[in-house]
Formats: sequence, C-alpha cells, structure tokens
Amino acid sequence: MDMHSPATVWKWMAAIVGLHLVISAIHGSAHTSARVPMSLAANLFVFGVILAGPLIGLVISMWAKLFGAVVIALTMAASLIFGVVNHFIIDSPDHVSHIAAPWSRLFAITAVLLAITELLGTAVALRLVRSLRPALTD
Repeated sequence: MDMHSPATVWKWMAAIVGLHLVISAIHGSAHTSARVPMSLAANLFVFGVILAGPLIGLVISMWAKLFGAVVIALTMAASLIFGVVNHFIIDSPDHVSHIAAPWSRLFAITAVLLAITELLGTAVALRLVRSLRPALTD
C-alpha cells in the first residue's frame, strides 16, 4: 500500500475527520455534564464549523476534491484555534483548569485529543490542497 497515493491520503483524511467527530461528541458530553456555559455564538461555531465543517468538506470532496480539501483545512484550522484559545489560553469557564470533578479529566483529555486531530486534519488537508492545486506557471 502506497502511503503517499492520493487515495490513501484521502482515507487518512476521512479517518481523521471521523475520529475528530467522535472525540467532539465525547468532549461535548463532558461539557454538558460539567455544566460549562457556552454563548450562542460559541454554540453556532461549534455546530457549524467544528462538527459540520469537516464533514461537509468530505462530502464536497466527492465531486470537487480541491474545494473539499480547502473546506476541511479551513474548518480544522479554525477549530484548532478556537479550541486552544478557549481551553488553554483564555481564563474562562471553558478553560481546562476550571472544570469541576468528576468531569475535569475527561474534559482535559478530550480537549488535548481535539487539538491533536485538528492539527493533523489541517496538515493532511493542506497536503491534499498542495497536491491537487494546478501548478502555477511563470
């Protein structure tokens, strides 16, 4: 199996998006159980960009691979920034250090796993974009 073939890279991309969705669901459960408040704007971002965005990118890629890869790259990168800022930088109820037991460990682990899958998803999607875009001529 050629690890660099486009078909293999797309399979990895789909696996990363699927894993990200599963981790997001578990993290969302920890959010709800720990009663972490979220604004309407944050909820819209979570559902529209973090959850739906990469899936929409995969669906688009069935007909337009380059555009689908761009959608995945953008939504995964935006998700990564949102998660890192809200879970690890801004001192807010969504910061990992403010989550009460018994949910603090699950919340923190899934926050880290989300960042990892979002970083991987962004990197793989950007690799796909680079391989799919037409070569620029002088």
